[in-house]
Amino acid sequence: MKFLDQAKIYIKAGNGGSGSASFRREKYIEFGGPDGGDGGDGGSVIVKSERNLNTLIDYRYKQHFKAEVGKSGSKKNKTGAGGKDLILKVPVGTQIYEEDNNTLIFDFTKNNEKFIVATGGKGGLGNTRFKSSTNRAPRIKTNGKKGEEFWIWLQLKVIADVGIIGLPNAGKSSFLSKCTRAKPKIASYPFTTINPNLGVLNMNHKEIILADIPGLIEGSHKGVGLGDKFLRHIERCKTLIHLIDISEKDIFDNYLKIRNELSKYDKKILKKKEIVIFNKSDLINMNDIKKKLDNFKKRAKKDFEIISLMSNQNFEKVKKIIYKKCT
Repeated sequence: MKFLDQAKIYIKAGNGGSGSASFRREKYIEFGGPDGGDGGDGGSVIVKSERNLNTLIDYRYKQHFKAEVGKSGSKKNKTGAGGKDLILKVPVGTQIYEEDNNTLIFDFTKNNEKFIVATGGKGGLGNTRFKSSTNRAPRIKTNGKKGEEFWIWLQLKVIADVGIIGLPNAGKSSFLSKCTRAKPKIASYPFTTINPNLGVLNMNHKEIILADIPGLIEGSHKGVGLGDKFLRHIERCKTLIHLIDISEKDIFDNYLKIRNELSKYDKKILKKKEIVIFNKSDLINMNDIKKKLDNFKKRAKKDFEIISLMSNQNFEKVKKIIYKKCT
């Protein structure tokens, strides 16, 4: 499925139906009086969150959405039928913004949440409403009110227990694939992953949602590489797995590059729980690994794990650490 994490759409709630100006017409009743019914209310535009969705792709090509109008009232005091509400389905984690893309209207953080984003217009009044002691046969009726209409932005922030971050080619997609049943595109060149991938790690009867965040590079917060559009997905993750290729020349520098990008985007992200994991231990000898890790520990003062996704070294141990961090 193609991934889209933002969309601009135009929504219009239905107009209310017009009231009716009619009079009772029956045999032997000369002055039957007014019997015009009210118009029905217009349908509203409702946004609903659904857990089984993970993209806004449905809103890429269709941008205009209208709820039904209310029907006009009719004789015999019949109220017009109300317009049908229009329900737009979005993934959990979607936020609705005003047209300026800055003013937050609503944030969907749970499954099956509903929010009326545009309210349908009220139906007009039939002439029965205007009958009085001084006006027995009013011919007045009112039109229905217009439904609300405007542009809005939908912004998706992936909600996951664990976000997998790191420079391109660190092995994030392979890590996700081994932990879960997700099948992300995997290849040995930068930016293979251009959209977040989600997977579920099942352990001890608990589901842990992992998100593979596309490769960040120095300058991502300014739009370099894949840009900062994916940094927002990290905001919702409770724990971060920082995956680093141990075969690279300066692993501490690579670690700092990502931490600096996170800091420049939002310093609060640095306070999240972090698991540092060095991958690709099968590519270099043990002496080089020891030197690199000793240097990293001295400079970063961080605990870490070392794995090889090729040989499965320490992989089960890391899964247990993830489980412990998330329970």
